[in-house]
Amino acid sequence: MRPAVVIPTYDEADNIARLLGCIRALPGDVHAIVVDDNSPDGTGDLVAQIAAGDAGVRLLRRPAKLGLGTAHLAGFRAAWDAGFDPVLTMDADFSHDPAQIPDLLARSADADLVIGSRYVPGGGTRDCPLGRRLLSRTANGVARAALGLAAADCTAGFRCYRRAVLEVLLATPIVANGYSFLVEVLVRVQARGFRVREVPILFVDRRLGVSKISKNEILRAAATVWRLFRARIRRSLPIMGAQRPGR
Repeated sequence: MRPAVVIPTYDEADNIARLLGCIRALPGDVHAIVVDDNSPDGTGDLVAQIAAGDAGVRLLRRPAKLGLGTAHLAGFRAAWDAGFDPVLTMDADFSHDPAQIPDLLARSADADLVIGSRYVPGGGTRDCPLGRRLLSRTANGVARAALGLAAADCTAGFRCYRRAVLEVLLATPIVANGYSFLVEVLVRVQARGFRVREVPILFVDRRLGVSKISKNEILRAAATVWRLFRARIRRSLPIMGAQRPGR
């Protein structure tokens, strides 16, 4: 394995240095690729300073806030070109615990996509407002029912992709660009018959910085699920009837 973590950032100066330190302290020389969307708070400059002294940290600067989906794809492309495998994704705000990265890496030995899941036995959330918990549960339930997804946590951003999956994702047009990007990716991964597995994680609400989830983002996510549902009905995007991912 030659693992790397893709971390999209926008105004995460309060968190990014500590997160990179935690990742680089992990066993196995886990690299980090930060995709920064021209953060006004100087996140990119902080990462650039760290990268200057650590070859295991890379910075991709983008000219504006271009969306979570394209940030993931830019990170995937950089990881692919550098030969990394597997490639993880995670939030920059410590809602995903970097100490659990080895758990996802270990599970990827017999899986093509590993999801750090809140909704399998052993997983859970902490310090999250009731409204956010209800929103997450509802979004997952609707996505699973409408799109035939087998994963318990369809909207999780803490993931580990093997190189074969990245090859497909980089060659396939993906329309969604916000948080619903994660759902569309899962649809395409399941449709291709890749092995999807889940490992339990504890999701912790951010302590520093501001959440990027907005009402517009929720509406865009709903539109994405509707588009994918219509495609499923028309059979232009077949969803394979896979069994529930194992652990």
